[in-house]
Amino acid sequence: MIKTQGFAAQSANSPLAPFSFERRDPGSTDVQIDIMYCGVCHSDLHTARNEWANTIYPNVPGHEIVGRVVKAGSKVRKFKEGDYAAVGCLVDSCRTCENCKAGFEQYCEVGFVGTYNSEDKHMPGKMTYGGYSKTIVVDEAFVLSLPDTKNIAAVAPLLCAGITTYSPLRHWKVRKGQRIGIVGLGGLGHMGVKIANAMGAHVALFTTSPNKTEDALRLGAKEVILSKDAAEMEKHVNSFDFILDTVSAQHDINAYLNLLKRDGNLTLVGGPEQPLPTAAFSLIFKRRSFSGSLIGGIAETQEMLNFCAEHNLVSDIEMIPMQSINGAYERLMKQDVKYRFVIDMATLK
Repeated sequence: MIKTQGFAAQSANSPLAPFSFERRDPGSTDVQIDIMYCGVCHSDLHTARNEWANTIYPNVPGHEIVGRVVKAGSKVRKFKEGDYAAVGCLVDSCRTCENCKAGFEQYCEVGFVGTYNSEDKHMPGKMTYGGYSKTIVVDEAFVLSLPDTKNIAAVAPLLCAGITTYSPLRHWKVRKGQRIGIVGLGGLGHMGVKIANAMGAHVALFTTSPNKTEDALRLGAKEVILSKDAAEMEKHVNSFDFILDTVSAQHDINAYLNLLKRDGNLTLVGGPEQPLPTAAFSLIFKRRSFSGSLIGGIAETQEMLNFCAEHNLVSDIEMIPMQSINGAYERLMKQDVKYRFVIDMATLK
């Protein structure tokens, strides 16, 4: 067993604090990665505070992981010691169901193994622990290559924020000549703007905050629409090919569905706590559709990393030491970050 250190929540009400634990020894198909940087996702906060009512404690969050390979098993072919490597939201799945075979491990019919807060298939009775730690051991099949190593700290958030927005944009074939809307300019939304723009689309940002206009244009939006202004929204009815909604708070989904053209789609990647009432006629007229999307499979995540490297896309980040994580969580609750916190794991002594 490998003894290591991290930061963990011991209960829903306790701050994250230093925590010592063990990783499994690398097997023949395993890769051990010493973690250099780990992004801070809103899911980390939800899980640490048991806001989804499914957390097993102690809980070590973190699923936007980049680092260097320090050991590779005898059957590992894609990685060697010294390589940069990454781990996202998944560390295993059943690998045999229809969805896994199709490359959609995130929709595993048995249930994927999350990077943290999942039952550990390799250590019975234990839970998986995430990237707020010094090192991690993952099967090669769920480890990703880093084609862009110039600024790997800013690459880290792509492992969740990047793939969460890339996957639906790709699935709905966003392309040049289309008019695409992104709802919300947070950790997800700012990557949605960058990626949709790189795909050649005309990107509009929907926001409730006029002060986000300058940033949205800098990130690649061609226009900014204030969603609280009914008259402004009315100007854009029936004009969008696709809308990506990244908002996790309660909001009027019909206001955006009505902006879609015939056969247009709105995909939700934010996770509001309560249901969003949907008016039937918002869909029936114009044959519009309303869908959801969950992260991406391993092959698609690698494709996203390659796409972002080709187009020089990384996340806008604020680097923090490990000891500042609790303050970062409080700021995250207030949406006080542009646009993703990343932990420098060298600060974890």
